[in-house]
Amino acid sequence: MIYDVAVIGAGVVGSAIARQLSGYNLDVVLIEARGDVGDGTSKANTAICHTGFDATPGTLESALVRRGHQLLWDYALTTGIPIERVSAMLVAWDEDQLAALPQLKAKAELNGYDQTFLIDAADTYRRVPALGPGALGALIVPDESIICPWSTPLAFATEAVSRGTRLMLDATVTGLDIGAERTVIQTSAGPVESRWLINAAGLGGDTIEAMAGFDRFHLHPRRGELLVFDKLARSKVPVILLPVPSKMGKGVLISPTIFGNVMLGPTAEDMADRQDTATTETGLAFMADKGRQLMPSLMDEEVTAAYAGLRAAHDQTDYVIEADAARRYLVAGCIRSTGLTSAMAVAEYVCDLLAQAGLALEDKASLPPPPTMPQIGDQADRPYQKADLIAADPAYGTLVCFCERVSLGEIRDALQAPIPARDLGGLRRRTRAHNGRCQGFFCGARLTALLASRERQEVRK
Repeated sequence: MIYDVAVIGAGVVGSAIARQLSGYNLDVVLIEARGDVGDGTSKANTAICHTGFDATPGTLESALVRRGHQLLWDYALTTGIPIERVSAMLVAWDEDQLAALPQLKAKAELNGYDQTFLIDAADTYRRVPALGPGALGALIVPDESIICPWSTPLAFATEAVSRGTRLMLDATVTGLDIGAERTVIQTSAGPVESRWLINAAGLGGDTIEAMAGFDRFHLHPRRGELLVFDKLARSKVPVILLPVPSKMGKGVLISPTIFGNVMLGPTAEDMADRQDTATTETGLAFMADKGRQLMPSLMDEEVTAAYAGLRAAHDQTDYVIEADAARRYLVAGCIRSTGLTSAMAVAEYVCDLLAQAGLALEDKASLPPPPTMPQIGDQADRPYQKADLIAADPAYGTLVCFCERVSLGEIRDALQAPIPARDLGGLRRRTRAHNGRCQGFFCGARLTALLASRERQEVRK
């Protein structure tokens, strides 16, 4: 089969693009090197739905984050992706940072966001009493939100598949043969032929660029380590606590999560190895030191987990989203943490570029309804709290993971979903199982047995 469009990369951006394209009369294939969607940079995002208040005004990133913020909020409400508006507070700890806050407010207004406001030290401590000593004031960003970083790419990919997209997992791209009429994509799962190719490969984007004959940007991994604190710490952190940004990014933050925990981090360590997601003694010490400065009492709370993710640092000042009509190739690259927010707007922009380059985009006559995602956030009732659901199906009242209150019914659903969980990591991202304070000590064996049972059923088919 020759596809109309092949999308490389099933992270949040690639999945959003595949979803958008599958709304047209096109044959689409979504190619992913890993064994699940959203299993790379997307799964270790800081999980903030940004307003774009601090983007560089006039950039493509600024425009797409602003547009994406509204699109993602609407989509989350439609599909049940857990999301919660908690606001953000940029805290000034010295006179230079305090002087920068009005500039950040003006920058937000240039980006089309005029809801920020300044508060003094007294109001800062009234809002977050647990802050460490020395805060001089803050900038409030009312519409910053927390979201589930796992459900979002899964929802996009699930809808793409329901609309007819073929999802290829465990399919590492090893080469491209760009011909006059179509491109042959060599993968570890076999060759794929497509008329158009879209590179949304995230941290591997420059590798695919080189295969396509381009040298527009260069990427390297930037490792970010984070600490996740137990739910008992949640009351200390009612808002997202942001530092005044630096050239290395937004710096170390303290944020509530949609799962009821508190997150501290990330670090920012430039790396050479694109696979190294190990946590380090140095990184943990750095975060502990920052935590003691920002909120000393937080460091008395229990740490549930420590993890690290890799994001794509690059040598450009903006997103690189460009189409080459002659080669029928488009790249969506240099998209870092804001990609979670901007993904749906990126997908719109990509389709506009493809139309301008000559790809016919004809709406499908009908589309299936959007998916309904599992309720794994703490901003709404979970299945174990719903008596009517349990009465209809007792499996939702049978807990498998006690730390995170995950039921047998939810595990079953994740194993039977259109894009099913295939390993413990996949179950964790779909249900929260194995993600609590015991880190799978209690439920790990049961989850492994349920996964093995599903595998045996697949073999018998």
